[in-house]
Amino acid sequence: MSTPMPTPIRCDQTAPWPLLAAHFSARGQRLDLRQAFAQDAQRFEHFSQCAPHLFADLSKNLWERDTEALLLDLARSCGLEQHRAALLAGQAVNNTENRAALHTLLRRPAGLAWPGDRPETAQRLADVHATLDAMLAYAERVRGDDAITDVVNIGIGGSDLGPHMAVLALEEFRIPGKRFHFVSNVDGHELHGVLQGLRPESSLFLVASKTFTTDETMTNARSALAWFAAAGGRDVARHFAALTTHTEAAGALGITTCFGFWDWVGGRYSLWSAIGLPLAIAIGAQGFRDLLAGAHAMDGHFRSAPLAQNLPVRLGLLDVWYRNFHGFASRCIAPYHAALRRYPAYLQQLEMESNGKRVAQDGAPLAHATAPVLWGEPGTNGQHAFFQMLHQGRDVLPLEIVAVRQAAHPLPGHHEKLLANALAQAQALMLGQASADGHRHFPGNRPSTFILLESLSPASLGALIALQEHRVFVSGSLWGINSFDQWGVELGKTLAKDLRQRLASGDAAGLDGSTAGLLRRLRAGA
Repeated sequence: MSTPMPTPIRCDQTAPWPLLAAHFSARGQRLDLRQAFAQDAQRFEHFSQCAPHLFADLSKNLWERDTEALLLDLARSCGLEQHRAALLAGQAVNNTENRAALHTLLRRPAGLAWPGDRPETAQRLADVHATLDAMLAYAERVRGDDAITDVVNIGIGGSDLGPHMAVLALEEFRIPGKRFHFVSNVDGHELHGVLQGLRPESSLFLVASKTFTTDETMTNARSALAWFAAAGGRDVARHFAALTTHTEAAGALGITTCFGFWDWVGGRYSLWSAIGLPLAIAIGAQGFRDLLAGAHAMDGHFRSAPLAQNLPVRLGLLDVWYRNFHGFASRCIAPYHAALRRYPAYLQQLEMESNGKRVAQDGAPLAHATAPVLWGEPGTNGQHAFFQMLHQGRDVLPLEIVAVRQAAHPLPGHHEKLLANALAQAQALMLGQASADGHRHFPGNRPSTFILLESLSPASLGALIALQEHRVFVSGSLWGINSFDQWGVELGKTLAKDLRQRLASGDAAGLDGSTAGLLRRLRAGA
Protein backbone atom coordinates (compact mmCIF):
# COMPACT_ATOMS: atom_id res chain seq x y z
CA MET A 1 0.00 0.00 0.00
CA SER A 2 1.27 3.47 -0.84
CA THR A 3 2.61 5.75 1.88
CA PRO A 4 0.13 8.57 2.57
CA MET A 5 1.34 11.94 1.42
CA PRO A 6 1.40 14.98 3.73
CA THR A 7 -1.56 17.27 3.06
CA PRO A 8 -0.59 20.17 0.74
CA ILE A 9 -0.96 23.73 1.98
CA ARG A 10 -4.16 25.36 0.73
CA CYS A 11 -3.70 28.44 -1.42
CA ASP A 12 -5.88 30.67 0.79
CA GLN A 13 -3.70 29.85 3.81
CA THR A 14 -0.45 31.14 2.30
CA ALA A 15 1.25 34.53 2.42
CA PRO A 16 0.99 35.22 -1.35
CA TRP A 17 -2.83 34.86 -1.31
CA PRO A 18 -3.62 38.29 0.21
CA LEU A 19 -0.87 39.80 -1.94
CA LEU A 20 -2.64 38.47 -5.02
CA ALA A 21 -5.93 39.88 -3.73
CA ALA A 22 -4.32 43.29 -3.27
CA HIS A 23 -2.69 43.06 -6.69
CA PHE A 24 -6.04 42.23 -8.29
CA SER A 25 -7.75 45.12 -6.53
CA ALA A 26 -5.04 47.61 -7.44
CA ARG A 27 -4.26 46.55 -11.02
CA GLY A 28 -5.49 43.15 -12.10
CA GLN A 29 -9.17 43.91 -12.37
CA ARG A 30 -8.47 46.95 -14.55
CA LEU A 31 -5.88 45.39 -16.87
CA ASP A 32 -6.54 46.27 -20.50
CA LEU A 33 -4.94 43.87 -22.96
CA ARG A 34 -4.67 46.52 -25.66
CA GLN A 35 -2.65 48.78 -23.37
CA ALA A 36 -0.63 45.84 -22.06
CA PHE A 37 0.58 45.00 -25.57
CA ALA A 38 1.31 48.65 -26.31
CA GLN A 39 3.40 48.98 -23.14
CA ASP A 40 5.30 45.66 -23.41
CA ALA A 41 6.88 44.93 -26.79
CA GLN A 42 7.95 41.49 -25.51
CA ARG A 43 4.58 40.46 -24.10
CA PHE A 44 3.99 37.75 -26.72
CA GLU A 45 7.48 36.32 -26.25
CA HIS A 46 7.11 36.24 -22.47
CA PHE A 47 3.65 34.72 -22.36
CA SER A 48 4.08 32.13 -25.10
CA GLN A 49 6.20 29.01 -25.18
CA CYS A 50 6.91 25.70 -26.80
CA ALA A 51 6.27 22.43 -25.01
CA PRO A 52 6.54 18.89 -26.44
CA HIS A 53 4.59 18.67 -29.71
CA LEU A 54 2.76 22.00 -29.28
CA PHE A 55 3.01 25.76 -28.87
CA ALA A 56 0.88 27.89 -26.54
CA ASP A 57 0.17 31.62 -26.61
CA LEU A 58 -1.03 32.88 -23.22
CA SER A 59 -0.41 36.55 -23.99
CA LYS A 60 -4.07 37.44 -24.60
CA ASN A 61 -4.95 36.59 -21.01
CA LEU A 62 -5.73 39.09 -18.26
CA TRP A 63 -2.46 38.94 -16.40
CA GLU A 64 0.92 40.63 -16.45
CA ARG A 65 4.41 39.66 -15.40
CA ASP A 66 3.85 40.75 -11.81
CA THR A 67 0.69 38.64 -11.68
CA GLU A 68 2.52 35.56 -12.84
CA ALA A 69 5.36 36.18 -10.40
CA LEU A 70 2.90 36.31 -7.49
CA LEU A 71 1.16 33.15 -8.76
CA LEU A 72 4.50 31.37 -8.92
CA ASP A 73 5.18 32.41 -5.32
CA LEU A 74 1.76 30.99 -4.47
CA ALA A 75 2.62 27.67 -6.12
CA ARG A 76 5.87 27.39 -4.17
CA SER A 77 4.17 28.33 -0.90
CA CYS A 78 1.56 25.62 -1.48
CA GLY A 79 4.29 23.01 -1.97
CA LEU A 80 3.40 22.35 -5.60
CA GLU A 81 6.86 21.04 -6.43
CA GLN A 82 6.73 18.56 -3.57
CA HIS A 83 3.18 17.52 -4.46
CA ARG A 84 4.23 17.01 -8.09
CA ALA A 85 7.15 14.84 -6.98
CA ALA A 86 4.79 12.79 -4.81
CA LEU A 87 2.41 12.27 -7.73
CA LEU A 88 5.13 11.12 -10.11
CA ALA A 89 6.83 8.92 -7.49
CA GLY A 90 3.65 6.98 -6.75
CA GLN A 91 2.77 8.27 -3.30
CA ALA A 92 -0.88 8.15 -2.23
CA VAL A 93 -1.95 11.55 -3.57
CA ASN A 94 -5.50 10.14 -3.69
CA ASN A 95 -5.80 10.45 0.08
CA THR A 96 -9.50 9.54 0.47
CA GLU A 97 -8.88 6.13 -1.10
CA ASN A 98 -5.22 5.84 -0.01
CA ARG A 99 -4.09 5.24 -3.57
CA ALA A 100 -1.45 6.51 -5.91
CA ALA A 101 -2.50 8.21 -9.16
CA LEU A 102 0.15 6.74 -11.42
CA HIS A 103 -1.33 7.25 -14.87
CA THR A 104 2.03 8.67 -15.94
CA LEU A 105 3.51 5.20 -15.38
CA LEU A 106 1.27 3.86 -18.15
CA ARG A 107 3.25 5.83 -20.72
CA ARG A 108 6.73 5.55 -19.21
CA PRO A 109 9.19 3.53 -21.34
CA ALA A 110 10.05 0.06 -20.06
CA GLY A 111 12.84 0.02 -17.49
CA LEU A 112 13.02 3.81 -17.08
CA ALA A 113 13.56 4.85 -13.46
CA TRP A 114 13.02 8.35 -12.14
CA PRO A 115 14.67 9.74 -9.00
CA GLY A 116 12.28 9.36 -6.09
CA ASP A 117 10.53 6.25 -7.46
CA ARG A 118 9.04 4.07 -4.76
CA PRO A 119 10.44 0.52 -4.39
CA GLU A 120 7.36 -1.05 -6.01
CA THR A 121 7.52 1.19 -9.09
CA ALA A 122 9.86 -1.05 -11.09
CA GLN A 123 7.55 -4.06 -10.73
CA ARG A 124 4.53 -1.93 -11.51
CA LEU A 125 6.21 -0.68 -14.67
CA ALA A 126 7.07 -4.24 -15.70
CA ASP A 127 3.41 -5.24 -15.20
CA VAL A 128 2.29 -2.23 -17.25
CA HIS A 129 4.45 -3.25 -20.19
CA ALA A 130 3.48 -6.91 -20.00
CA THR A 131 -0.19 -5.91 -20.24
CA LEU A 132 0.55 -3.33 -22.93
CA ASP A 133 2.41 -5.83 -25.08
CA ALA A 134 -0.40 -8.38 -24.76
CA MET A 135 -3.08 -5.79 -25.54
CA LEU A 136 -1.24 -4.46 -28.59
CA ALA A 137 -0.62 -7.97 -29.88
CA TYR A 138 -4.37 -8.62 -29.63
CA ALA A 139 -5.09 -5.31 -31.36
CA GLU A 140 -2.85 -6.32 -34.26
CA ARG A 141 -4.63 -9.66 -34.57
CA VAL A 142 -7.98 -7.89 -34.78
CA ARG A 143 -6.58 -5.44 -37.32
CA GLY A 144 -5.46 -8.38 -39.45
CA ASP A 145 -8.81 -10.16 -39.20
CA ASP A 146 -10.79 -9.02 -42.25
CA ALA A 147 -13.85 -10.86 -40.98
CA ILE A 148 -14.22 -8.25 -38.19
CA THR A 149 -15.69 -5.11 -39.72
CA ASP A 150 -17.26 -3.47 -36.65
CA VAL A 151 -15.75 -2.82 -33.23
CA VAL A 152 -18.20 -1.78 -30.51
CA ASN A 153 -16.85 -0.29 -27.26
CA ILE A 154 -19.28 -0.58 -24.35
CA GLY A 155 -18.26 1.60 -21.41
CA ILE A 156 -19.14 4.84 -19.67
CA GLY A 157 -17.29 7.84 -18.26
CA GLY A 158 -13.55 7.42 -18.65
CA SER A 159 -14.09 4.03 -20.31
CA ASP A 160 -15.91 5.83 -23.13
CA LEU A 161 -14.91 9.49 -23.33
CA GLY A 162 -11.16 8.94 -23.71
CA PRO A 163 -11.11 6.24 -26.40
CA HIS A 164 -14.11 7.76 -28.20
CA MET A 165 -12.48 11.19 -28.37
CA ALA A 166 -9.14 9.74 -29.48
CA VAL A 167 -10.53 7.42 -32.17
CA LEU A 168 -12.36 10.38 -33.71
CA ALA A 169 -9.35 12.68 -33.35
CA LEU A 170 -7.02 10.24 -35.11
CA GLU A 171 -9.35 9.24 -37.92
CA GLU A 172 -6.61 10.05 -40.43
CA PHE A 173 -4.62 7.13 -39.00
CA ARG A 174 -7.55 4.73 -38.69
CA ILE A 175 -7.40 1.33 -40.37
CA PRO A 176 -9.69 1.12 -43.43
CA GLY A 177 -12.38 -1.53 -43.55
CA LYS A 178 -13.38 -1.33 -39.90
CA ARG A 179 -16.03 0.82 -38.26
CA PHE A 180 -15.89 1.91 -34.63
CA HIS A 181 -18.93 2.43 -32.43
CA PHE A 182 -19.19 3.67 -28.85
CA VAL A 183 -22.09 2.84 -26.57
CA SER A 184 -22.18 4.46 -23.13
CA ASN A 185 -25.73 5.55 -22.36
CA VAL A 186 -28.00 3.12 -20.54
CA ASP A 187 -30.76 4.56 -22.75
CA GLY A 188 -31.50 1.58 -24.98
CA HIS A 189 -32.00 3.82 -27.99
CA GLU A 190 -28.23 4.17 -28.28
CA LEU A 191 -27.37 0.46 -28.21
CA HIS A 192 -30.38 -0.48 -30.35
CA GLY A 193 -29.34 2.04 -32.99
CA VAL A 194 -25.85 0.55 -33.16
CA LEU A 195 -27.01 -3.07 -33.21
CA GLN A 196 -29.37 -2.46 -36.13
CA GLY A 197 -26.39 -1.97 -38.43
CA LEU A 198 -24.37 -4.99 -37.24
CA ARG A 199 -24.00 -8.68 -38.03
CA PRO A 200 -22.83 -10.95 -35.20
CA GLU A 201 -20.26 -12.78 -37.32
CA SER A 202 -18.44 -9.54 -38.21
CA SER A 203 -18.66 -7.71 -34.87
CA LEU A 204 -16.29 -7.44 -31.92
CA PHE A 205 -17.61 -6.10 -28.61
CA LEU A 206 -15.24 -4.60 -26.05
CA VAL A 207 -16.78 -4.39 -22.57
CA ALA A 208 -14.89 -1.81 -20.51
CA SER A 209 -15.48 -1.86 -16.75
CA LYS A 210 -12.74 -2.15 -14.15
CA THR A 211 -14.93 -4.05 -11.67
CA PHE A 212 -17.41 -5.47 -14.19
CA THR A 213 -20.19 -4.11 -11.96
CA THR A 214 -20.82 -0.66 -13.52
CA ASP A 215 -24.60 -0.75 -13.94
CA GLU A 216 -24.90 1.09 -17.25
CA THR A 217 -22.05 -0.84 -18.85
CA MET A 218 -23.21 -4.25 -17.66
CA THR A 219 -26.80 -3.57 -18.74
CA ASN A 220 -25.56 -2.75 -22.25
CA ALA A 221 -23.18 -5.72 -22.26
CA ARG A 222 -25.90 -8.20 -21.32
CA SER A 223 -28.22 -6.76 -23.96
CA ALA A 224 -25.44 -7.05 -26.56
CA LEU A 225 -24.86 -10.67 -25.55
CA ALA A 226 -28.60 -11.39 -25.81
CA TRP A 227 -28.73 -9.77 -29.26
CA PHE A 228 -25.67 -11.76 -30.33
CA ALA A 229 -27.33 -15.06 -29.35
CA ALA A 230 -30.72 -14.14 -30.82
CA ALA A 231 -29.14 -13.09 -34.12
CA GLY A 232 -27.42 -16.46 -34.48
CA GLY A 233 -24.04 -15.45 -33.18
CA ARG A 234 -21.61 -18.16 -32.19
CA ASP A 235 -18.40 -18.16 -30.19
CA VAL A 236 -18.78 -15.43 -27.58
CA ALA A 237 -15.11 -15.85 -26.73
CA ARG A 238 -14.11 -14.70 -30.22
CA HIS A 239 -16.54 -11.80 -30.51
CA PHE A 240 -16.36 -10.33 -27.00
CA ALA A 241 -13.39 -9.10 -24.97
CA ALA A 242 -13.31 -7.48 -21.54
CA LEU A 243 -11.22 -4.59 -20.26
CA THR A 244 -11.44 -5.40 -16.57
CA THR A 245 -9.65 -6.71 -13.53
CA HIS A 246 -12.59 -8.98 -12.65
CA THR A 247 -11.85 -11.90 -14.96
CA GLU A 248 -14.17 -14.26 -13.09
CA ALA A 249 -17.20 -12.03 -13.72
CA ALA A 250 -16.24 -11.76 -17.39
CA GLY A 251 -15.79 -15.53 -17.62
CA ALA A 252 -19.25 -16.08 -16.19
CA LEU A 253 -20.60 -14.35 -19.31
CA GLY A 254 -18.44 -16.46 -21.60
CA ILE A 255 -15.84 -13.71 -22.13
CA THR A 256 -12.38 -15.21 -21.81
CA THR A 257 -10.17 -12.53 -23.41
CA CYS A 258 -9.46 -9.97 -20.69
CA PHE A 259 -7.00 -7.11 -20.26
CA GLY A 260 -6.76 -5.62 -16.80
CA PHE A 261 -5.52 -2.46 -15.17
CA TRP A 262 -4.86 -1.29 -11.63
CA ASP A 263 -6.55 0.58 -8.80
CA TRP A 264 -4.03 3.42 -9.20
CA VAL A 265 -5.51 4.19 -12.63
CA GLY A 266 -8.54 6.47 -12.38
CA GLY A 267 -11.21 6.15 -15.05
CA ARG A 268 -10.67 9.59 -16.56
CA TYR A 269 -6.94 8.88 -16.72
CA SER A 270 -7.28 5.40 -18.23
CA LEU A 271 -6.98 6.01 -21.97
CA TRP A 272 -3.32 4.96 -21.73
CA SER A 273 -4.23 1.55 -20.27
CA ALA A 274 -6.23 -1.40 -21.65
CA ILE A 275 -9.15 1.04 -21.91
CA GLY A 276 -7.32 2.33 -24.99
CA LEU A 277 -7.81 -0.98 -26.83
CA PRO A 278 -10.35 0.40 -29.36
CA LEU A 279 -7.85 3.14 -30.20
CA ALA A 280 -5.04 0.59 -30.53
CA ILE A 281 -7.19 -1.39 -32.98
CA ALA A 282 -7.98 1.78 -34.88
CA ILE A 283 -4.44 3.19 -35.24
CA GLY A 284 -2.27 0.12 -34.64
CA ALA A 285 0.35 -0.80 -32.10
CA GLN A 286 2.92 1.70 -33.31
CA GLY A 287 0.36 4.49 -33.38
CA PHE A 288 -0.64 3.70 -29.81
CA ARG A 289 3.00 3.66 -28.73
CA ASP A 290 3.43 7.05 -30.40
CA LEU A 291 0.46 8.34 -28.37
CA LEU A 292 2.15 7.12 -25.19
CA ALA A 293 5.46 8.66 -26.25
CA GLY A 294 3.84 12.05 -26.83
CA ALA A 295 2.24 11.94 -23.39
CA HIS A 296 5.52 10.82 -21.80
CA ALA A 297 7.33 13.73 -23.41
CA MET A 298 4.83 16.10 -21.75
CA ASP A 299 5.32 14.22 -18.46
CA GLY A 300 9.02 14.89 -18.72
CA HIS A 301 8.40 18.58 -19.37
CA PHE A 302 6.02 18.80 -16.39
CA ARG A 303 8.49 16.96 -14.17
CA SER A 304 11.64 18.90 -14.98
CA ALA A 305 10.86 22.32 -16.49
CA PRO A 306 11.23 25.26 -14.07
CA LEU A 307 7.85 26.45 -12.85
CA ALA A 308 8.13 29.71 -14.78
CA GLN A 309 8.64 27.82 -18.07
CA ASN A 310 6.38 24.88 -17.25
CA LEU A 311 3.31 25.02 -19.46
CA PRO A 312 0.96 22.85 -17.34
CA VAL A 313 1.96 24.93 -14.31
CA ARG A 314 1.35 28.23 -16.09
CA LEU A 315 -2.07 27.10 -17.30
CA GLY A 316 -3.02 25.83 -13.84
CA LEU A 317 -1.96 29.11 -12.25
CA LEU A 318 -3.98 31.05 -14.79
CA ASP A 319 -7.00 28.91 -13.89
CA VAL A 320 -6.61 29.83 -10.21
CA TRP A 321 -6.23 33.53 -11.09
CA TYR A 322 -9.38 33.50 -13.18
CA ARG A 323 -11.53 31.40 -10.86
CA ASN A 324 -10.64 32.94 -7.53
CA PHE A 325 -9.81 36.54 -8.32
CA HIS A 326 -11.64 37.46 -11.52
CA GLY A 327 -14.51 35.17 -10.54
CA PHE A 328 -14.84 33.61 -13.99
CA ALA A 329 -17.09 30.59 -13.54
CA SER A 330 -16.63 28.87 -16.89
CA ARG A 331 -14.19 28.31 -19.74
CA CYS A 332 -15.12 27.76 -23.37
CA ILE A 333 -13.18 25.18 -25.40
CA ALA A 334 -13.09 25.68 -29.18
CA PRO A 335 -11.06 23.14 -31.15
CA TYR A 336 -10.52 24.38 -34.69
CA HIS A 337 -10.33 20.87 -36.10
CA ALA A 338 -13.40 18.76 -36.83
CA ALA A 339 -11.67 15.57 -35.65
CA LEU A 340 -11.44 17.07 -32.13
CA ARG A 341 -15.21 17.35 -31.83
CA ARG A 342 -15.34 15.23 -28.66
CA TYR A 343 -12.40 17.03 -27.07
CA PRO A 344 -14.59 19.48 -25.08
CA ALA A 345 -16.65 16.59 -23.66
CA TYR A 346 -13.47 14.75 -22.71
CA LEU A 347 -12.14 17.82 -20.88
CA GLN A 348 -15.43 18.26 -19.06
CA GLN A 349 -14.95 14.98 -17.25
CA LEU A 350 -11.22 15.43 -16.79
CA GLU A 351 -11.52 18.81 -15.08
CA MET A 352 -15.00 18.92 -13.57
CA GLU A 353 -14.91 15.41 -12.10
CA SER A 354 -11.37 15.98 -10.84
CA ASN A 355 -11.72 19.46 -9.37
CA GLY A 356 -15.46 19.92 -8.87
CA LYS A 357 -15.03 19.68 -5.10
CA ARG A 358 -16.25 21.78 -2.18
CA VAL A 359 -14.05 20.36 0.57
CA ALA A 360 -10.30 20.23 1.11
CA GLN A 361 -8.26 17.05 1.42
CA ASP A 362 -8.99 16.97 5.13
CA GLY A 363 -12.76 17.15 4.49
CA ALA A 364 -13.12 20.76 5.69
CA PRO A 365 -15.33 23.05 3.57
CA LEU A 366 -13.43 25.39 1.26
CA ALA A 367 -13.79 29.14 1.39
CA HIS A 368 -12.90 29.50 -2.29
CA ALA A 369 -14.28 28.25 -5.60
CA THR A 370 -12.69 25.41 -7.51
CA ALA A 371 -13.27 24.01 -11.03
CA PRO A 372 -14.96 26.18 -13.64
CA VAL A 373 -17.66 24.85 -15.93
CA LEU A 374 -16.12 23.65 -19.22
CA TRP A 375 -18.11 23.66 -22.42
CA GLY A 376 -17.66 24.16 -26.14
CA GLU A 377 -17.97 23.03 -29.73
CA PRO A 378 -15.62 22.81 -32.71
CA GLY A 379 -14.39 25.93 -34.41
CA THR A 380 -16.56 27.86 -36.77
CA ASN A 381 -19.72 26.04 -35.63
CA GLY A 382 -19.45 27.83 -32.31
CA GLN A 383 -18.99 31.17 -34.06
CA HIS A 384 -22.48 30.82 -35.49
CA ALA A 385 -23.97 29.81 -32.15
CA PHE A 386 -22.60 30.92 -28.76
CA PHE A 387 -19.73 33.23 -29.76
CA GLN A 388 -22.25 36.09 -29.68
CA MET A 389 -22.19 35.74 -25.91
CA LEU A 390 -18.38 35.58 -25.79
CA HIS A 391 -18.12 38.88 -27.63
CA GLN A 392 -21.06 40.90 -26.30
CA GLY A 393 -22.51 39.12 -23.29
CA ARG A 394 -22.26 40.64 -19.83
CA ASP A 395 -20.23 37.71 -18.50
CA VAL A 396 -16.54 37.41 -19.37
CA LEU A 397 -15.94 33.84 -20.55
CA PRO A 398 -12.32 32.89 -21.24
CA LEU A 399 -11.87 31.04 -24.52
CA GLU A 400 -9.34 28.30 -25.20
CA ILE A 401 -8.62 27.65 -28.87
CA VAL A 402 -6.86 24.55 -30.16
CA ALA A 403 -5.67 24.78 -33.76
CA VAL A 404 -3.58 22.57 -36.02
CA ARG A 405 -1.13 24.10 -38.48
CA GLN A 406 -1.12 21.29 -41.05
CA ALA A 407 -4.32 20.00 -42.59
CA ALA A 408 -4.82 16.29 -43.25
CA HIS A 409 -7.13 16.80 -46.23
CA PRO A 410 -6.44 17.92 -49.82
CA LEU A 411 -9.32 20.41 -50.24
CA PRO A 412 -7.91 23.79 -51.32
CA GLY A 413 -8.71 26.91 -49.34
CA HIS A 414 -10.49 25.28 -46.42
CA HIS A 415 -7.68 25.14 -43.91
CA GLU A 416 -6.55 28.70 -44.54
CA LYS A 417 -10.10 29.92 -43.85
CA LEU A 418 -10.30 27.78 -40.71
CA LEU A 419 -7.02 29.13 -39.31
CA ALA A 420 -7.95 32.70 -40.26
CA ASN A 421 -11.17 32.29 -38.28
CA ALA A 422 -9.31 30.98 -35.25
CA LEU A 423 -6.90 33.92 -35.33
CA ALA A 424 -9.70 36.40 -35.97
CA GLN A 425 -11.82 35.29 -33.03
CA ALA A 426 -8.95 35.65 -30.57
CA GLN A 427 -8.06 39.02 -32.06
CA ALA A 428 -11.65 40.27 -32.04
CA LEU A 429 -12.21 39.20 -28.45
CA MET A 430 -9.15 41.18 -27.38
CA LEU A 431 -9.46 44.29 -29.56
CA GLY A 432 -13.23 44.70 -29.68
CA GLN A 433 -14.82 47.43 -31.79
CA ALA A 434 -15.94 50.90 -30.71
CA SER A 435 -19.30 52.06 -32.04
CA ALA A 436 -21.86 54.67 -31.07
CA ASP A 437 -24.47 52.08 -31.96
CA GLY A 438 -24.60 49.88 -28.87
CA HIS A 439 -25.69 46.88 -30.93
CA ARG A 440 -22.45 47.06 -32.90
CA HIS A 441 -20.17 47.87 -29.98
CA PHE A 442 -17.75 45.14 -28.93
CA PRO A 443 -16.12 45.92 -25.56
CA GLY A 444 -13.06 43.76 -26.26
CA ASN A 445 -10.52 42.93 -23.55
CA ARG A 446 -11.93 39.38 -23.52
CA PRO A 447 -9.26 36.75 -22.74
CA SER A 448 -8.22 33.76 -24.81
CA THR A 449 -5.53 31.09 -24.89
CA PHE A 450 -4.27 29.70 -28.21
CA ILE A 451 -2.78 26.19 -28.35
CA LEU A 452 -1.23 25.23 -31.67
CA LEU A 453 -0.27 21.74 -32.81
CA GLU A 454 1.97 21.27 -35.83
CA SER A 455 -0.22 18.35 -36.92
CA LEU A 456 -2.87 16.20 -35.29
CA SER A 457 -0.96 12.95 -34.78
CA PRO A 458 -0.88 10.26 -32.10
CA ALA A 459 2.14 11.92 -30.49
CA SER A 460 0.69 15.44 -30.48
CA LEU A 461 -2.68 14.21 -29.19
CA GLY A 462 -0.93 12.34 -26.41
CA ALA A 463 0.99 15.47 -25.45
CA LEU A 464 -2.15 17.63 -25.55
CA ILE A 465 -4.10 15.29 -23.26
CA ALA A 466 -1.20 14.94 -20.81
CA LEU A 467 -0.87 18.74 -20.75
CA GLN A 468 -4.49 19.03 -19.66
CA GLU A 469 -4.12 16.26 -17.06
CA HIS A 470 -1.19 18.02 -15.41
CA ARG A 471 -2.87 21.41 -15.60
CA VAL A 472 -5.84 20.00 -13.65
CA PHE A 473 -3.45 18.56 -11.06
CA VAL A 474 -1.76 21.95 -10.62
CA SER A 475 -4.95 23.90 -9.93
CA GLY A 476 -6.28 21.11 -7.70
CA SER A 477 -3.05 21.06 -5.75
CA LEU A 478 -3.21 24.80 -5.07
CA TRP A 479 -6.88 24.58 -4.11
CA GLY A 480 -5.94 21.88 -1.61
CA ILE A 481 -8.37 19.29 -2.94
CA ASN A 482 -8.08 15.65 -3.98
CA SER A 483 -8.27 15.68 -7.77
CA PHE A 484 -8.40 11.88 -8.00
CA ASP A 485 -11.61 10.79 -6.28
CA GLN A 486 -15.21 11.27 -7.46
CA TRP A 487 -17.55 10.58 -4.56
CA GLY A 488 -20.05 13.00 -6.08
CA VAL A 489 -21.20 10.42 -8.62
CA GLU A 490 -22.20 7.84 -6.00
CA LEU A 491 -25.37 9.24 -4.42
CA GLY A 492 -27.37 9.31 -7.64
CA LYS A 493 -26.35 5.72 -8.38
CA THR A 494 -27.54 4.56 -4.97
CA LEU A 495 -30.89 6.33 -5.27
CA ALA A 496 -31.39 4.98 -8.79
CA LYS A 497 -31.29 1.39 -7.52
CA ASP A 498 -34.11 2.11 -5.08
CA LEU A 499 -36.17 4.03 -7.63
CA ARG A 500 -35.82 1.28 -10.22
CA GLN A 501 -37.59 -1.06 -7.79
CA ARG A 502 -40.22 1.58 -7.03
CA LEU A 503 -40.93 2.08 -10.73
CA ALA A 504 -41.75 -1.60 -10.92
CA SER A 505 -43.83 -1.72 -7.75
CA GLY A 506 -45.38 1.73 -7.66
CA ASP A 507 -44.37 2.18 -4.02
CA ALA A 508 -43.94 5.91 -3.37
CA ALA A 509 -43.91 5.71 0.44
CA GLY A 510 -41.38 7.98 2.07
CA LEU A 511 -40.48 9.86 -1.11
CA ASP A 512 -40.46 13.62 -1.39
CA GLY A 513 -43.52 15.11 -3.06
CA SER A 514 -41.87 15.84 -6.39
CA THR A 515 -40.23 12.43 -6.82
CA ALA A 516 -43.45 10.68 -5.76
CA GLY A 517 -45.49 12.72 -8.22
CA LEU A 518 -43.12 12.01 -11.07
CA LEU A 519 -43.04 8.31 -10.25
CA ARG A 520 -46.84 8.15 -10.39
CA ARG A 521 -46.80 10.05 -13.68
CA LEU A 522 -44.26 7.67 -15.19
CA ARG A 523 -46.33 4.66 -14.08
CA ALA A 524 -49.61 6.09 -15.36
CA GLY A 525 -49.61 3.72 -18.30
CA ALA A 526 -48.60 0.67 -16.24
